[in-house]
Amino acid sequence: MSLILTLDTATPAVTAGIVRRDGAECTVLAEQVTVDARAHAERLTPNVLAALAEAGLAMTDLDAVVVGCGPGPFTGLRAGMASAAAYGHALDIPVRGVCSLDAIGALTTGDTLVVTDARRREVYWARYNDGFRRAGPAVNAPGDVDPGPATAVAGSPAHAALFGLAVCEPVHPTPAGLVAAVPDWSQPPLPLVALYLRRPDAKPPAGRG
Repeated sequence: MSLILTLDTATPAVTAGIVRRDGAECTVLAEQVTVDARAHAERLTPNVLAALAEAGLAMTDLDAVVVGCGPGPFTGLRAGMASAAAYGHALDIPVRGVCSLDAIGALTTGDTLVVTDARRREVYWARYNDGFRRAGPAVNAPGDVDPGPATAVAGSPAHAALFGLAVCEPVHPTPAGLVAAVPDWSQPPLPLVALYLRRPDAKPPAGRG
């Protein structure tokens, strides 16, 4: 049995949770979510502490961390991934990064399109069949996304409504989805790599000639 801290800041939802994993069986012990696209750094630590309190656990009880690595905005992803790395280092426990779209898609059934807000009138998207990714991730304008065989769409409700498909849950990465998105628990974790899919909005000022 292992106790897993889950984090995701790839969407406006600042998510922290505690999942107990016992073989193939996973139980969500606590979940704290704040939907605020501008409060990733401010709300993540309070949400982690609240999730631990809800589960009746201490930080030292944790055995692993799973964090969503995007795609998502640069600033939001940095808050979640830096926190995950810090917890892993301080507690000397493994940190596993997963695709945040997979943390939504892993909990869907049938052929499903998953979309999240990429700003600039675009969406991050991927297609899933019974929870397994079949296409993506990518970033496009909604009109340029091919739903393929998808009969339903999950993720950001405002953007899901653009596709004329049945809208389903989850609407953002969840603790259960983050754990389910880990492809192989028997393998050692890989280094964390942020999935931006495009260059960050912030650019250094050009040097003067």
